[in-house]
Formats: sequence, structure tokens, C-alpha cells
Amino acid sequence: MTTTSTTGADAPPRPTVRPTRDDRRHRWTRRAPLLPALVFAIVVTQLPFLFTLYLSTQSWNALRPGSREFIGLANYATVLTDGRLRAALLNTVVLTASSVIASVLLGLGLAILLDRKFPGRGIVRTLLITPFLVMPMAAALLWKHAIYNPSYGLINGILGGSTDWVSQYPMVSVVAALVWQWTPFMMLIILAGLQSQSLETLEAARVDGAGPWQTFTRITLPYLRPYLELGALLGSIYLVQTFDAVFTITQGGPGRATTNLPYEIYLTTFRKFEYGEAAAAGVVVVIGTIIVATFALRVISSLFRMEDAR
Repeated sequence: MTTTSTTGADAPPRPTVRPTRDDRRHRWTRRAPLLPALVFAIVVTQLPFLFTLYLSTQSWNALRPGSREFIGLANYATVLTDGRLRAALLNTVVLTASSVIASVLLGLGLAILLDRKFPGRGIVRTLLITPFLVMPMAAALLWKHAIYNPSYGLINGILGGSTDWVSQYPMVSVVAALVWQWTPFMMLIILAGLQSQSLETLEAARVDGAGPWQTFTRITLPYLRPYLELGALLGSIYLVQTFDAVFTITQGGPGRATTNLPYEIYLTTFRKFEYGEAAAAGVVVVIGTIIVATFALRVISSLFRMEDAR
């Protein structure tokens, strides 16, 4: 007597379970409260972006009424080949990279200090978070007038002299203001990573004879890598769109030394009145931001997987 077993391809297919009408009704009942927010988000964000895409294919200068015409991708070719926009792109990269790197390094140092217990830690943490809560325009005005002013600014009041910091060091002036405002953001993300680290692992490293520097470089720093990447990516998404600090502190100068892409788009729209070219530049910025945001979402997903694996 022989017996046969059905495995692999011989196994009968599993019946597909189709959702019933009650299941579908229950799903829509749960999703219905979110529909107004979804519709509002589409109207506020996606419709203007679609209109921007349409404008980017038009040759439209407000100084020449009635001369608008469809030119396809010519505005994008202008954006990618124009010397002004290439210089603005380089300034954007320098401004964003410098601000993000400095903010991450300072945030890492402050997070390590705040991870230790000392009297008044809560007050110090609150004071260090405060710069991130200041409105960007208010922060830029504060740095321009209260800190950089050559006559009564804080820096010249401490160091002496009458150095015009904005004129002589324009990029450094903007980067310093951005680092002051974004370091607390990086500090909070890294501090969350430090406080989620396993104390048993650190204690085991101490028992095995590892010193503070070895523990930090071989255990803590690799553990913090996703948090450092997340802070850098989220900071890049926001800082690549910096307009307030450039407009308020330097006006893009001197000699277009700090003119980044958002400020160049502003000039193209409200000084040259080239709406189609400005729209094409805006689309390029949005595409670059989406690329960076995609990596940020992957890092966030990896952090969630790490938490689920514990």
C-alpha cells in the first residue's frame, strides 16, 4: 500500500477570502473622518504644484502682457544651463551642507552632555531648545541687528572694533544663524537615541575593560548612526529651502555670494517677472527635496524596525 502526499505544485490552491460588504463598510467608516483632511491636503499642496508644473512649460513675463506661449521644457533647459542658477545651486549646497554638518556635530556634543545627570539639567535642556522655537524671520533679525551690527552688535561689543561681519563674511554669517537655530533640533534627535541605548551593553563594555572613548566610538556612535542620518536628512530637507535668513541678513549679497535657489526663485519672480522660469526652478527644488525625503523615510523605517526587533 502506497501513500502519496500533495506538496508544492500539487497542493490545492487556498481559497481567496473576499471582503464582505460589512467589512468594506467598516473600513470606510474608519477612514471617513480622515477624508476631509485628505481633501484639504490635496487642494492646498497638490493643486498648486500641478499649476506650477503648467507654468513651468510657459514663456510668461509679466512685463509683456499677452505674450504667454507654450515652450515645453525650454525653461528647464534654462534653469540647468544658466550661470546664475548654477551659482545659486552651488551656494545652496554649501549653505545646506555647512549648516547641517555643524548642527549635527554641535547637537551630538550637547546631547552627550545632557545625557549625564547634573543639577539643573531640565532648565539647561529647556534653554538649549529655545532657539529652535524662535520664528526664522525673528531669528534672522536678531542676528543681523543684535549680533552682527558693526556699531552696537554683540560680537563687536565683546571683541572690540567695528567689523561689518555681514559684508566681509556673508556665508559664514548666514550659516552661523542657521546653526544656532537648528542645533537644538539635532540635539533632540540624538538625545532620544542616547536615552534609548541599552544600559546592559554599556555596562558589559565597562566590565570588559573598555574606556569611555572606546565605548563611545565602538558602541555608542555606531548605534547612533541612524539617528545622525535622520537628523542630517531632515535638516537638509528644511535647510535647502532657506529663504528667511538669506533675505533678511544678506539680501543674497554681496555680489550674490549667498544667493541660494529659493532666493534666486524670488528674484526671478519678483524682479525679472519670469514666471515660467521661476516655476521650473521651483519644480527642480521640489524634485531634489523629494529625493532627500525618500532617503529620510527609509531611515525612519529602519528605526521603526529596530524598535520592533527589541
